[in-house]
Formats: sequence, structure tokens, C-alpha cells
Amino acid sequence: MNRFFLSRQSFSGDLVQVTEAALLHHMRDVLRLRAGDTVIFLDNAGWEYETVLQEVAPRLVTGQVRQRQLCAHEPRTKLTLYQAALKGERFEWVLQKGTEVGVSAFVPVLSERCVVQHATQLSPRKLERWEKIVAAAAEQSRRGRKPALLPAMLLAAACEHVHRAGTLALIPWEEGGVPIRQALEEAGRGRLPFNVALFIGPEGGFAPAEVEMAAGYGLRAVSLGPRILRAETAGLVAAAMVLYHYGDMGG
Repeated sequence: MNRFFLSRQSFSGDLVQVTEAALLHHMRDVLRLRAGDTVIFLDNAGWEYETVLQEVAPRLVTGQVRQRQLCAHEPRTKLTLYQAALKGERFEWVLQKGTEVGVSAFVPVLSERCVVQHATQLSPRKLERWEKIVAAAAEQSRRGRKPALLPAMLLAAACEHVHRAGTLALIPWEEGGVPIRQALEEAGRGRLPFNVALFIGPEGGFAPAEVEMAAGYGLRAVSLGPRILRAETAGLVAAAMVLYHYGDMGG
């Protein structure tokens, strides 16, 4: 069944109205939806609305809500992926696949070996494209919320942010670190963390001085195993490991 994120203003009791031009075009001209078809609308607050379409017009789609329920596909663990900026489409791939895996928020990070060295290099058009990629991936993977896409941060600022929040923060590093499973088990000897932050380096990885600096803020260096992973792969593998450990990947 087709799923679409809408603004909260689109919902009024049991009625739904769609007025966004791009979505209207997609529903009417691409998917060829018609009155009587059933779709699921999402309010990005975790609720999904099974809705029967009443009118499908060029400038307006209306529907009657048949059932409202909490989405059952959102992970309990809120995992934020601090991904170093990557070349070309690699960062977009991370956004798409990370959303499918269950990442709750993405933060582009600027580090020593990044090709992108300043937030001003991330154009509004690029950020808008990233938002669309995240939304589409969330709809496809039956998420109840679109992962947040936060402003780019320097590595030091990102480390300070998670330190102040008291978030469990891990930094996979190919040069050494305890196995990620060990780090998660040791962190869970008290109570299970609600928030987890993963810091993933760029092509070439984090510099040793950066990992040392991160340790000063309480980030723990971890290993993802014996093989060296590409920058766009490491975050997805680490995210899946964390979510599986906390029971958010099934099995």
C-alpha cells in the first residue's frame, strides 16, 4: 500500500487534504491513484492513517480516514549517525540506506580528511535533495517518522554536543578499539541507553589526533571486525549492529 508523509495541517479529524503540488502530481499522474483507492498517510509523529481517497483532482486530493494507529516499525533506540561528509552520491546512499536500517537522525560532520571543509559548500539545493531522499526512503521502508537531517557540524563541536547530552557515543576506527559488541554490553550494565551516537569518518578515516580528541569528550573507539569497510559502508554496518543489539532489528 502506498505511503505518504504529510504535514500535520493536512489532517482534520477523519478528513485528509493534500495540496502539495509535487505530491499531487506523483499520486495522480505517476501512481495513477483514483477515488476509492486506499493509501496510508503519515503525520511524522509516529501515527499512520489508513485512508480511502474521495477526490483526486489536479490541485487537491481528499480522503476519509478509515483507521488510525501507531506505526509499529519505528526503532525504540534513537540512533544518530554523525557521518563525515563524503564525495558525490555516497552521502546520499548513506542517507537512503541508513533510513531503511533505522537511523533516527543524520548529522554531516566536517573533519580533517573531508573533501567538504565548510558548511557553506552544502548548497540549499543539495540539502533539499537530501530531505527528499530521506522522506522517500522512510516511506518505502514503512517508517513512522522521517529521520531528522541536522545542520553540518565540525567534529569537535559534534563531540562536545554528545558529551553535554550524556549520549552513549561510539567512534568506529580501523586502527583499533574494543569490539563494538563489548562496548555495547559494558554500556548496558546499568540501564539501556535511549540515545546512541555513531561517528563515522570520511574516505581515509579519522586522523589519530581526531580520535584522541574524541576520546577526551568520552567517545569510545570501537572495532567493527577484521575487514576494512568503506566510509559509506561502515555507518550502516555499525547502525545495524547497534539496533540488533538492542532488539530493534528483529530476530
